[in-house]
Amino acid sequence: MAEGGLVVREVPDPRPGPGQVLIRLRAIGLNRADLGVASGHKHGNQGGPGTIPGIEGAGEVVEVGQDVPSHIAPGMRVMASISGSYAEYCTADWGRLFPVPSNNMPWEVAATLPIALQTMHDAVVTHGHCGPGRSILIQGASSGVGLMGLQVAKLLGATTVIGTSTNAERRARLAAFGATHAVDTSDPRWVDQVLEATGGRGVDTVVDMISGPLVSPTLRVTAVLGRIVNVGRLGGTVAEFDFDTHAARRITYVGVTFRTRSAEEVAEIVRRTRADLWEAVEAGNLTLPLDRTYKLDEVNEALARMKANQHFGKLALIP
Repeated sequence: MAEGGLVVREVPDPRPGPGQVLIRLRAIGLNRADLGVASGHKHGNQGGPGTIPGIEGAGEVVEVGQDVPSHIAPGMRVMASISGSYAEYCTADWGRLFPVPSNNMPWEVAATLPIALQTMHDAVVTHGHCGPGRSILIQGASSGVGLMGLQVAKLLGATTVIGTSTNAERRARLAAFGATHAVDTSDPRWVDQVLEATGGRGVDTVVDMISGPLVSPTLRVTAVLGRIVNVGRLGGTVAEFDFDTHAARRITYVGVTFRTRSAEEVAEIVRRTRADLWEAVEAGNLTLPLDRTYKLDEVNEALARMKANQHFGKLALIP
């Protein structure tokens, strides 16, 4: 990080340790978490001077370390959540790897999928208990992760899929990704609209990327014995919490992050994601709109577009 933004520098190629692979990156997916790291702030175990930003990408395995299963070998096309992915080469735990589908999927498309897939399977399926006939609300549905959440819920058979966005143009596009209803949380009537869409009972599951002041109204639109999965805190990390509504509705409130998960926990999430969603991924039924692609040395322009919230879907870098 320099005064004018990120700079591209030559650094020694990394080497894979035990249980790791070395990947030659062909494309890099951008995520909002990158903004904090790129500005020099700590983000979990990432950040600080000299840190290479980035948390996902796609490319070819070029070297494997000790204790890597034999089915993972040089030349394998993979995509993964990868720390320090704003680079030509990086290492990753083998348990994070997804194979790039053999359906002519472009590198830049593959690079945008790992974080969204594993995050939304963990939130919608494992913790959200979404399934046939259920109802779900995705707070912040026009983000890349949110759009994936809509699709996963619909794929699993949810009958009421509600997405929120304060941008009218983006709300209008949510139906194409599985939303049966689109709601503007800046509208004072949004709580009533969600309750009306669910026959007054509220949604079975909420996946919340916003938090902040929306937390207590979100409790009011959650059904008795419903579940709220807190994935993101774009609206703020501290807010008033209506404990009485939480107790009266007997809501299960679950906080999730990948920052405190072990390699074994992440590998299990990847395994479950592949078991439940991979047929749909290979068929092209779970995908994200690619807003724009940049060269690696255009990274500051890409980050500026993301920070200004000018994109719909995902941004990618090509090393």
